[in-house]
Parts: sequence; structure tokens; C-alpha cells
Amino acid sequence: MKLVVAVVQDKDSSKLAQNLVNANIRATKLASTGGFLHAGNTTFLIGTDDDKVDEVKHIIQQSCKAREQVVAPMSPMGASMESYIPYPVNVSVGGATVFVLDIEQFDQF
Repeated sequence: MKLVVAVVQDKDSSKLAQNLVNANIRATKLASTGGFLHAGNTTFLIGTDDDKVDEVKHIIQQSCKAREQVVAPMSPMGASMESYIPYPVNVSVGGATVFVLDIEQFDQF
């Protein structure tokens, strides 16, 4: 048994949830916030059999696409001015960060 943890951008969350339901794969959604852009994310917890991990990863990959986004600068608020970028920059957002963990025990009550 495996636990797939997928952190996706909120814009991709609904599509991923629907695609998982269509494939009869159960998941738990958690609201989360990214540390870099301080933007909304959704973290999916998906328990699955070892032989279905590739299918789950494929669904995540097809549902969550990376895109370019212009990000306005944030003031350093007490941090060093050396790392402050005073103009908007393009960053890649979206896609998914996926962790696959071994599960020692699974109980459902």
C-alpha cells in the first residue's frame, strides 16, 4: 500500500478531483498555502495499492499543468534588501509536486 501526497495549485484542484472520482480513486483534499508565492494550494492524500501508483500519477500529470504567471514583488518586511526584486517577474506555477510513501498499516473504521 502507498500514500500519494500531491500538492497542486488551486486552479487545478477541481479538475484533478473530478478525474480521480471518474477513475474511482478516493482522495482527501486539504487546503494548503505555498511558501514561495504565498498562494492557495490543495494537498491531496491518496491511499492506493502499489500497482495503481502509476495510474494515480498519470491522472495527476494530466490534470495539473504548469503555466507562466507574472508575480508582483513583495516587500521584504524586515529581511535584507539584497534579495528584494523591485519589479514583476515571470514564474512557473501549477503542475504538481508528488510524494509516494510506503504505508506500513492501513485501517478504515
